Amino acid sequence: MGNILSVGQSGLLAAQLGVTTTGHNIANAATPGYSRQVVIQTSAGGQSSGDGFVGQGTTVASIQRVYDAYTATRVNAAQTSKASLDAYSTQVSQINNLLADSTTGLSPTLSNFFNNVQGLAAAPNGTAQRQTMLSAGESLAARFKSLDGQLSQIGEGVNAQIISNVGSINAYGQQIAKLNDAIEKASSGDGGAPPNDLLDQRDQIVSELSKLVKVSVDNQAGSGYNVSIGNGQPIVVGATTFALSIATSQTDASKLVVAYKSGNALLQLPDSSISGGTLGGLLDFRTNSLDPARNELGRVAIGLSASFNEQSRLGVDQNGKPGTDFFKLTGPIVSANSTNSNSNPAITATIASSTDAVDLTASDYSVAYDGTNYTVTRLSNNSQVYQGGFPPLKSVDGMTFSVGAGTMAANSSFLVRPTVAAAGSIAVLLTDASEIAAAAPVVLASTSTNGGNGKISEGVVDASFLSSPPTLPVTFKFSNGKIDTVPTSTNFPVTYSSGGNISIGGVSFNITGAPLEGDTFKMSTNTTGVATGDSRNAVALGALQTKSLLVGVGGAASTTLSGAFGLMVNNVGNKTREVVANAASEGKLVDSVLAIQQSQSGVNLDEEASNLLRYQQAYQAAGKIMQTASTLFDVLLSLGR
Repeated sequence: MGNILSVGQSGLLAAQLGVTTTGHNIANAATPGYSRQVVIQTSAGGQSSGDGFVGQGTTVASIQRVYDAYTATRVNAAQTSKASLDAYSTQVSQINNLLADSTTGLSPTLSNFFNNVQGLAAAPNGTAQRQTMLSAGESLAARFKSLDGQLSQIGEGVNAQIISNVGSINAYGQQIAKLNDAIEKASSGDGGAPPNDLLDQRDQIVSELSKLVKVSVDNQAGSGYNVSIGNGQPIVVGATTFALSIATSQTDASKLVVAYKSGNALLQLPDSSISGGTLGGLLDFRTNSLDPARNELGRVAIGLSASFNEQSRLGVDQNGKPGTDFFKLTGPIVSANSTNSNSNPAITATIASSTDAVDLTASDYSVAYDGTNYTVTRLSNNSQVYQGGFPPLKSVDGMTFSVGAGTMAANSSFLVRPTVAAAGSIAVLLTDASEIAAAAPVVLASTSTNGGNGKISEGVVDASFLSSPPTLPVTFKFSNGKIDTVPTSTNFPVTYSSGGNISIGGVSFNITGAPLEGDTFKMSTNTTGVATGDSRNAVALGALQTKSLLVGVGGAASTTLSGAFGLMVNNVGNKTREVVANAASEGKLVDSVLAIQQSQSGVNLDEEASNLLRYQQAYQAAGKIMQTASTLFDVLLSLGR
């Protein structure tokens, strides 16, 4: 009778555990990260008797969770990628909307400015036209500042999100470490049985962590999960955590970077070493979209300012005075690495002329000194553009470098940002509309006593006029088929050819017709400004709208200001579409692998209801066995009386 009772009791206990486990599954059907649990039953074996081995019932070997580590790894990897793309697309869409907007973008204001320059060229003496052009210039400068300010605000938002994400990563790391410890203690205290719910909690936290940053998990038997990020920086080892931190970039005080605590040292991690998840997406966006956008906007501002200022200096204002700079131009920003020696001399970089501005790129640069040579590296493609002594003998990507007095310490480095500050600091320097240099600085005319029909053109002035102007007035005399100067000038006399180009001191002109022997032509200073309706410099200023002033795709001066901005908008738009499409595709992958995981580990209420009925019936049957054993025992007792 005892054997029958034991068999019934084992079935009763197994069915009871089955009912309890099934109820636990049903109760946690909506719990994030929960893996359904199953009762693993085995036969209790048989006992030898004269007639063979008689079964002794059942036993519950364990209660296991249905969990596939490979599928979980796929889910985490897909979530990491999607979170990164989502973060990137959210941020880059802001830039796309900002730059492409027909009312807030730069293109309409730039076109309006040049339209007003051309309006001034048509009426150089017009007070209204002058004031309108000045106001249009101020509007253009304000638009540059507004766009740069909004890009800067996006950068500040990225900084805030980086701080938040690092805090969350540290919090998840602490939770994983605590669960590692709790799981180890629970496993050792119950014969090694797995604490399924604690394991689910830990895996769920790892899953949430994978949405913030790409993680690598090493499951160490006896010590739990070891979790690392980036290039292998551990954040959890057993029950020990290693916190991330936030630091100010060693070369850019406006930028926050992720740092890693190693003992008492705080090591800044390169943005490229942190990939995936929301944090990786933010860093990727800042490096590959936000910073280049600000730099490109600044490059357009420099291209405008440098070329417009140079042409303005080649003119004469309404008061007969030489033209001055129209726009405020801010050049490269050079920041010394905070680890440099305090006694290091400063390095400076300038943009000497509009010719140099043509060669500017939208990249930042590093300047490193190894104790012997200086190396200048373009950071956008990590290409070395100069190595040798300092300063370089010629401009490097449009920048002229210099170094202060003193001895540079070995292993010093500097960050050079050629264009980042230009858009945010551009301003109109002129306060009086009469100071706009609409006229040319020289006047060329035929002498009234000439006997021939030779005519001299108005002349075109180029940038060399500023550095080596001719000594004025200068007289050009036709004699013996040649044009000579009085006083004598270098490269003269020249053989006369009707319409042939003649140059002196940055002024180019031609003489046409048939001058007679002794006929003269005179070049003199334009002291009357625009009193005579001279708008030659205003025309030249307006022509800058369609002139190739910046480096385009081909690596030479091949794009206009509008073209450069349009290319910038196009690149941002293409990147936005690319990231949004990839995020949508990755979202479908996440849904797919989650569906696979749920089909394996998720709770199916219909299945659990069926299991509940099955265990209920097993429980009732086991009870019937025990009841039958009791009845048989009573019969035996009654026979003994």
